[in-house]
Amino acid sequence: MSLAPQRLLGFAFAGADLLLEIDGEGRIGLALGASEALSGSPETDLVGRSWRDFADSRDHAMVEALLGGLKEGARGGPVTIALAGAPNGVQRAASMSAFRMPGSGGVVSCVFSRAGGKVVHELHDKASFETTAANLIEAARANGQDLEMAFLEFGGLAALRGRLGPEAAQALDQRLAGALRAQSHGGSAAAELGDNRFALVRPKGDAVEALVQRLISIIDKDRACGLEADVRLMALQSDASPSQIARAIRFSLDAFIADGLSADGPMDLSEVVDRSIKKTLSEVGMLGAAVSDRRFNLVFQPVVDLKAGSTLHHFEVLVRFGDSASPYPMIRMAEELDMIEPLDIAVVDQTIARLVAEPHLKLAANVSGRTIVSPAFVTAVHRMLADAPSAAGRLLLEITESAAIDDLALADRHLSALREKGCVVCLDDFGAGAASLAYLQQLTLDIVKIDGRFIRELQHGGRESTFIRHLVRMCSELKVQTIAEMVETPQAEDAVRRAGVDFAQGWLYGAAAETPSFTNPAPAAPAARRRGAVDSWG
Repeated sequence: MSLAPQRLLGFAFAGADLLLEIDGEGRIGLALGASEALSGSPETDLVGRSWRDFADSRDHAMVEALLGGLKEGARGGPVTIALAGAPNGVQRAASMSAFRMPGSGGVVSCVFSRAGGKVVHELHDKASFETTAANLIEAARANGQDLEMAFLEFGGLAALRGRLGPEAAQALDQRLAGALRAQSHGGSAAAELGDNRFALVRPKGDAVEALVQRLISIIDKDRACGLEADVRLMALQSDASPSQIARAIRFSLDAFIADGLSADGPMDLSEVVDRSIKKTLSEVGMLGAAVSDRRFNLVFQPVVDLKAGSTLHHFEVLVRFGDSASPYPMIRMAEELDMIEPLDIAVVDQTIARLVAEPHLKLAANVSGRTIVSPAFVTAVHRMLADAPSAAGRLLLEITESAAIDDLALADRHLSALREKGCVVCLDDFGAGAASLAYLQQLTLDIVKIDGRFIRELQHGGRESTFIRHLVRMCSELKVQTIAEMVETPQAEDAVRRAGVDFAQGWLYGAAAETPSFTNPAPAAPAARRRGAVDSWG
């Protein structure tokens, strides 16, 4: 019996732009539809060729998993793939769904529709997966779609990779990534979380056992590897706010990474939201107490003046909580819980107290980009400086990019008000964020601190060296001074000095210490001053 009516009916039902029929050996037996508009090739050119000539090579493993995991009468997808042979490097993408019709003799019918946006060709890391999952949940809530998250733990995967050798292990990882992507929402919602642990978001459907069998059959077709998998599914319906959902996703992923598929793992997002809220309330209490009771320590790292023989210019004030060497987790928590402003105020308060106690010091305190737009912060600093007039001219505020500044005009008004009271304003980690140039353009700054990743490579020349030279020249024309961070060797110091940088900071001059002290590591001749350079601040 001819399959032509089924073909046409399926094509019409799908409402797709292109229909391909692919045989058991991967050859295209039929092409029907807007082939040239979608792929750049007419239908007659596709027939007889491998589907691999049609799809971008980076998506081959996912398409193989999609086609290989279909039982008779089953459907797979949709997943978004990039198409091969894109003209002038412009990516073309298509949404692909696959059907294995009963009685088709192993032929798989694949329909394609034009798709926009960037195609994700690999597994997410934890951070990008958190964002992707939260966005998918919001979109699903708007269109009434049921989604679920699958947490997967593959036993002995690391040991298996070691036994297989490099090439076979790489092939296994490609099959694994392809299989996970093929089962995820749109082919772009799967993540590798380390320690044989993975997660994906998918439309609600197969039971746990069916998902495991499908994945294993794709990854380890002949069961030669002996791969096993444990899976837990979590429904993603919730009436919680977007911020609560984002925190709940992070909470569930952190728990999975730490403990694996524990027996008391949550089965739906609403339960995770409840747990994360309780954890958040606890963290708010701990962080609030640490801020209000000043249960943090200040440490001091020297910043030197390169144009005055690497002599001490000022110290950056860094905050430490308990025995933690890095404050980043607490800073991130404070920003997420909207408590960064009280912390910043507390740190500036302690910094000013130190300036009053030691009149010879100049100190720089970090302030979040989220805090600088708060009128209450400006009022608080004004009040502190009014009570401590001797600190004026010796306080620098380093604006960090850990949280984006949403209103640059408002931020600039606040910075101008603080500068009028004698504060010096520095933009921290310039170059680390996409908004750095906009900040430099729209904010009135005294100093720019160049991100350390550029400084590490500066001494080797190349693009980083060109970037630093042009940045320093631009800042000089704007009457803005520059600091190079992560200067760790005399060679790095020489490189930043030759680039015209004004100040330097890094292990060459000393690590952060509990007391502000400095010993010049070695005498160095000051570099020639360029016209327009400002000698110092304060």
